[in-house]
Amino acid sequence: MRIAIIGGGISGLVAAYRLRQRLGTEADIVVLEQRARVGGVLHTGELAGEPLDLGAEAFVGRRPEVIELMTELGIADQLVRPAGKRPLVWAQGAAHPLPGRTLMGIPSEAESLRGLVDDATLARVAAEPQRAFDWTPGADVDVHSLVADRFGPQVVERSVDPLLGGVYAGTSASIGVRAALPTLAAALDRGARSLTDAVREALPPPSTAPVFGGLRDGYGALLAALTTASAARLVTTLAATRVATAPRGWVVDPIGLVDAVVLATPAPATARLLHHVSPVAAAAAGEIDLSSSALVAMALPLATGLPDNSGILVATGEPLRAKAFTLSSRKWPHLGAREVALVRASFGRFGDEAPLSWSDEELVAAAVADLTTVTGTEIAPLQSVVQRWPGGLPQYAPGHTDRIATLEAAVADLDGLAVAGAYLHGVGVPACVASGTAAAERIASALTSTVE
Repeated sequence: MRIAIIGGGISGLVAAYRLRQRLGTEADIVVLEQRARVGGVLHTGELAGEPLDLGAEAFVGRRPEVIELMTELGIADQLVRPAGKRPLVWAQGAAHPLPGRTLMGIPSEAESLRGLVDDATLARVAAEPQRAFDWTPGADVDVHSLVADRFGPQVVERSVDPLLGGVYAGTSASIGVRAALPTLAAALDRGARSLTDAVREALPPPSTAPVFGGLRDGYGALLAALTTASAARLVTTLAATRVATAPRGWVVDPIGLVDAVVLATPAPATARLLHHVSPVAAAAAGEIDLSSSALVAMALPLATGLPDNSGILVATGEPLRAKAFTLSSRKWPHLGAREVALVRASFGRFGDEAPLSWSDEELVAAAVADLTTVTGTEIAPLQSVVQRWPGGLPQYAPGHTDRIATLEAAVADLDGLAVAGAYLHGVGVPACVASGTAAAERIASALTSTVE
């Protein structure tokens, strides 16, 4: 039997690996990818002669999917943990500690915001539980509307937006509460009497366990192990792909007849591929927007005076071009052992794709100037590398969960077809691993039941 997996990102590669596990060595598993390489927005480049991730660089370590996958693939020794340093927030021309005990920047108490917002905002946050609060169970709004109404715009701009910008390359105005903050939505649905109460209920219990994990040699190590273990045939640099139904299976250009298909593509590409196959699913996928970003990675002299923090997030409205800096050598002990200091500067948010049009020289100059501003020290890169991510991350806008429910219900009626990807149930790598696994299980179950 032959299965086509369209999209060679982490979701597609996991689907290929899981299908190999279920179907054995005889299955012909073909991964089709438009780029010249697999991995999608996971990409390990090289800086100062050693590997460095130029896309995602961490995963939520409290979810089991990535760590379990690494163990299965025999690369558990690649697991590294961050140093546990806190990031800073740059707001009103100064650096502030990131508030503690927040839910994606939404505070659970006023005192954590002291110094970051003004006294009037502190008083507003403290008094929020006493204000009348109305929430309709099942409702969905953008995060900005909810938080600004209850806590004021400064909380959104200086605490919430910087964190959401890092996760989604978006802003609170482009992200819905229900999909991005499901535990908060659940607390609100259960009748929380205030936003403060809902945040406190939604926060995970305090833990000393590391929140994040990474790979010593970058995500390239995971991608290589998946590619080898899946033993899939790779077809890369495709200009376009088409999918159509056939009397006994599916027809996928350019490889022809297949028994099943996994669409592990970004939402707009999924919409295009499903246009004639399932107009309802295609319409739902087509409503999901993507954000774009650019990254500048810099190798600096070890003596550069960087703060002893994991990074610096930039509040909305600041006269800087970068939205965040990852102080990689401070954040990751294994990178701190190198002979240079490593910093990653991120640019671009949803609705602002201008940084992608800047030249490499302009992006590096902006990174140097902004990092000089926020650190107060001279920044003189020994080497730099630029990576652009057009359409890199889906935006989980209000109504996202309903759109995905509609899409998945429509796809459920298509025998031998499954979908996977970051636009479904989470943009993080663990969620993508789960997505690829679920797609493979659907296909394998359908194929094995047909054979039986």
